[in-house]
Amino acid sequence: MSISSDHKPLGKQITGGLHTLSPIVELNVGGEMYTTTLSTLKKHPGSKLAEMFTGQPKLRTDSEGRFFIDRPGTYFKYILEYLRSNQVPTQCIQDVYKEALFYDIEPLIKQLEDSPQIFGELVARRQFLARVPNYSENIELMIRIARAEAVASRQSSVIVCVVRTEEDAARCQDALNSLDMDKKSVVKFGPWKAVPSISDLLDCIQMDVEAKGYKISFQPHVAEKGFRFKSHDFFYKFLFTWW
Repeated sequence: MSISSDHKPLGKQITGGLHTLSPIVELNVGGEMYTTTLSTLKKHPGSKLAEMFTGQPKLRTDSEGRFFIDRPGTYFKYILEYLRSNQVPTQCIQDVYKEALFYDIEPLIKQLEDSPQIFGELVARRQFLARVPNYSENIELMIRIARAEAVASRQSSVIVCVVRTEEDAARCQDALNSLDMDKKSVVKFGPWKAVPSISDLLDCIQMDVEAKGYKISFQPHVAEKGFRFKSHDFFYKFLFTWW
């Protein structure tokens, strides 16, 4: 049985070490096709990307023999632009930063961290939230409470108590004791020692819950009766809308 002369063997780039390959490399990154050189991919020897193409191939290939990387292909073009010309991307900064971290391209990571978008998130906002006790855990608690109350409802609400100082925390506890409601369902944030205000923290809560795919809004919570303090000094109602 004869084989057609134009038949392409599958996995042509697996049969030998990379030293036997053409210096031109074809890539399939999450379904996006790229062509570049081996030297470009190995420009930063300590990176994970360089390690993928050092020695024996460490990647699978697709049906056409292209090396396959299971990452978002859309943003790989920005990685290649940087490797080719040291051009730091000005678009899709957050997404490119994630890819730079995955490929462990240290010079690009550092330059992206100097950009306003990444600097603001990592140095300003995240450093602030790191000073708010149990912030991440409280976000997850809010979501669990909201989901538990969502049965046969369009919206569910979560009461949040936000206190900035230790003094406010004590007053908030007194206020909680006078509230006619299940105190276990109140999620408390604070106190913290940093410049940002209560409104800043409320914006952060909304931002991080929305980042998980939820539709959410908030407003001051006004107690109906028997409340010794202005409820909006501490308490806010977050509304989750499900449909």
